[in-house]
Amino acid sequence: MEKVKDWNYKVVEKIGQGVFGEVYKCLNLETGKKVAIKMINIQNEPEGVPSYLIAGVSLLKELEHDNIVRLLDVLTTGRYVYLVFEYLDLDLGSFIRKHTITSIRPHIKTILSQILVGLAYYHSHNILHGDLQPSNVLIDLKSKKVKLADFGLTTSFGVPHIEYSYKEVGSPYKAPESRIRSSVYSTPHDVWAVGCIFAEMVSGKPLFPCGKKDHLSLIVSLFGKPTKETWPGANYISDLLHSHPQCEPADLAEQLLGLGLEPPGVELLSRMISLNPTTRITARNALNHPYFKDSHSSLSSPHYEAFGFP
Repeated sequence: MEKVKDWNYKVVEKIGQGVFGEVYKCLNLETGKKVAIKMINIQNEPEGVPSYLIAGVSLLKELEHDNIVRLLDVLTTGRYVYLVFEYLDLDLGSFIRKHTITSIRPHIKTILSQILVGLAYYHSHNILHGDLQPSNVLIDLKSKKVKLADFGLTTSFGVPHIEYSYKEVGSPYKAPESRIRSSVYSTPHDVWAVGCIFAEMVSGKPLFPCGKKDHLSLIVSLFGKPTKETWPGANYISDLLHSHPQCEPADLAEQLLGLGLEPPGVELLSRMISLNPTTRITARNALNHPYFKDSHSSLSSPHYEAFGFP
C-alpha cells in the first residue's frame, strides 16, 4: 500500500482481495483503533475517479445504521482511492466454517433478522448492496451486532452505473437473472443473496457451490427449467438452457426440514429464492414473516423502529 499525504494508518495485514480492490487491516495511529481500508485502483481510469465510484461513496456517506459498517474516511491519490471502514474481527463465512450446524442453529434467526433489517434500511433509502455473501456480513462479538459490509456494487435506484457482466460478478449468491446481460439490478437481487445465506446457515454449506457445475445448471437442478409460469421472460435465457436436460425440481423443503428448519422458515426461504424475481418477498416484508414470530425482528417492534426507518 502506497503512502498518502496525512496518512495516519499503519498496515497490519492484507485481509481480502476482490474484483473491486484489496482490503487491509490497519491501525489508526491517532486513536489506536483497528480499521479496514479498501484500496481501489483507478490508474486505468481515463478521467480519474470514475463517476460510479463517486456516486457509491456519496451513498455510503449517507448511511448511518447499527447493521451497516460505517465509512469513516476517504483518501485519494492519482493512483488509488482508499475507503476507510470500521473494523470487525469476524465474518459470517468464518463463523459458519468454524461451527457445527447444531451450534449455529440457535443464532440463525438473530443473524438473519439483523441482515434483513440492514438490507431493508438500504432499500428504504433507494440503495442496493449488490454483493451480499457471508464474507460481507460481519459480526461484532462484543455488541452482538451483525453488519453488512463490502459495498462493491452499491448503487442507487435509477442512478446510471457501470454494467457488470455475470462473469465479473459471478458467485454462489448471484440471482439467476444476473445471467441476462440487459438485467437491471434491483432489490430482488439482494433478497436472493440473503436467501442463499439463510440456506447456508441452516445446512452449513453453500446452496449453489461454485466449481462443481455451472451456476445456472445448479439453479435449474433445484427448480427445474424455467417456464412462463415460474419465470415470465425466461425465454431470455433459453439459449443458455437449450442443452440442459429436463429434470424434476429437487425437494428443498424436505432437505431443510431434515436439517431442523421449521416449516415457517422453509416457507420464508422459498419466497426469498423464488425463481421469478417479481414474486420474491421484500426485506421489509420478510421481517414480518411468521418465521420471526415472538422474535425482536418484527417491523412493529422497538428494535426495528430504533433504526430510523421512515
